[in-house]
Amino acid sequence: MPYLLISTQIRLETGPTNVGDEYSDPVVMNYLGARKTTVLGNNFSEYHVDDSPRMVLDKLEQIGYRVLTMTGVGQTLVWCLHRDAK
Repeated sequence: MPYLLISTQIRLETGPTNVGDEYSDPVVMNYLGARKTTVLGNNFSEYHVDDSPRMVLDKLEQIGYRVLTMTGVGQTLVWCLHRDAK
């Protein structure tokens, strides 16, 4: 998977960070130390880590990801990352 979205709430900019959905690459999620959770009432799962977004971005850069864009959506910060296919 060459694309990845990570996000966090503005008031939680020191973590936790959402790092993927239920279809995310399990190797990358394991590398980040992410845990898969499903919030009551949702019919989908998400991966989360306790690290701040900056720490997650640093880790992802080490394995070849680059930030394409970043935006704020309401009270949420979102980064879109990409890495070249292997």
